[in-house]
Amino acid sequence: MAENIVTMQSGLGQIAPLANIGVMENAIHRLKNRGPGDPGLFVISGPSGYGKSMAAALAKARHQAYYLQLDDFVTKKGLLVSLCRVLALVPPSEKPKGTTAELADMVGAQLATSRRVLIIDEFDFAVNKGLVMSVFSIYEKSKASILLIGEEAMPGNLAKWEKFSGRVLDTLYAEAIGLKDAQTLARHKYPEFGFADDLLQHLVSISDGSVRRVNNNLATIHNEGLSMGWERCDLAVWEKFEAANGARKLQVAGVKRRGA
Repeated sequence: MAENIVTMQSGLGQIAPLANIGVMENAIHRLKNRGPGDPGLFVISGPSGYGKSMAAALAKARHQAYYLQLDDFVTKKGLLVSLCRVLALVPPSEKPKGTTAELADMVGAQLATSRRVLIIDEFDFAVNKGLVMSVFSIYEKSKASILLIGEEAMPGNLAKWEKFSGRVLDTLYAEAIGLKDAQTLARHKYPEFGFADDLLQHLVSISDGSVRRVNNNLATIHNEGLSMGWERCDLAVWEKFEAANGARKLQVAGVKRRGA
């Protein structure tokens, strides 16, 4: 679909359609078009490196969504302070004033008024910190559309909170990278360099589904290829190059790179 796009790092500034952009667009569409009685929480789950955050960044720009990425330092008060900044209730450099309850009311009111989707990325941190019901309370105050993104174990972990799970409209799962996405990445990032399909399939095979690993390995092959004067590379050429250098140059799932 034409809307399933993401800007890739490319000298031409081109855009590349990737499978998980479609997953993200599907979630946003369903949240925006949910019925009056439908719940407003939505979950997207998948392993690290599958391109979920990249797809979320595009969704933020395309749909004027609010976006917050959590980390291991999140606390209940810190979550509310960050949301106040994301929702432009205070300037980014200022700390909002008020009690925790007052900040929660401010956040809930803004989400209810704006009707914009709120994307919370790395939501696993909220799960691990026991903040699931804090987000539930914000949802209950606002009835806003809230998209939660996390790793593959998150849906099962969220099921522990029955009240929360009952407000989840649906859960979608990020897709592992395939040959088509690898071809797209190669074409859009390095249009002047040829990657043979057998080499791209090899990158897919060793990536364990990770867009990030394929992306990094494309960069490695491209850079090494330029230094060798190549215009194109296939699997046989690459394996011969690695053998000659006595080192594995590519990132392999679960294996540290040798000779780096």
